[in-house]
Amino acid sequence: MTRSSGESLFISDLHLAPERPATIELLLRFLGERARQAERLFILGDLFETWIGDDDDAPAYIEVRAALRRLVEAGTHCALMHGNRDFLIGRTFCRETHCQLLKDPTALELGGERVLLMHGDLLCSDDIPYQRFRRRIRNPLVIWLFRRKSLASRRALAANYRRKSGAATSAKAEHIMDVNQNTVVRYLRRYAANRLVHGHTHRPGDHSIDLGGELLHRHVLAQWHEATAEALAYRDGRWYREALV
Repeated sequence: MTRSSGESLFISDLHLAPERPATIELLLRFLGERARQAERLFILGDLFETWIGDDDDAPAYIEVRAALRRLVEAGTHCALMHGNRDFLIGRTFCRETHCQLLKDPTALELGGERVLLMHGDLLCSDDIPYQRFRRRIRNPLVIWLFRRKSLASRRALAANYRRKSGAATSAKAEHIMDVNQNTVVRYLRRYAANRLVHGHTHRPGDHSIDLGGELLHRHVLAQWHEATAEALAYRDGRWYREALV
């Protein structure tokens, strides 16, 4: 299998769960084949539907961890960012998989251009209740208390959260759950970048923002489904989308 020098792949929002085996199989095939052709793989959040701790012993998750490790051992650098569903991924997971854990946001250079990587939930600044919840649930004390609970208790709490989250999301206006363009520009300015790659909104697309002669670019990653998936790729100065089947 030939590795493309300098190629980077970007994916997010796989929402892997034991009850979605087809999506897990799709990822395992991707990690064993297409991802090995790239120099770098960036997973920008919500790899898992929920992550209750690095001690989660679900067989499907053990298989995913092993596949990530094999990918890195085969020579592809893999970097992972927390999403709103799996922000409890920790050091043990990264040690087992050899994946690098990225901060949200993270800026990097690609082909001489500064690119900003984010999960994307911070960009949805119009959703004020969610932003408050995000700050509260990521409080170090809250995380510490949650991790002290038994695996069974954490699974029950996570299932309850998923039910409530689904109900809350369905009640919100569509525009509330999309990014705020002023917030997008503010983050790009803060990190001195002119290109942004993110997920979270499940609204894949490529956007340009014209600021009076200065052009900023935003790429939104696609959510994975049981039979369809997509990666954003960068190679030799070109950005393009690739269907994964």
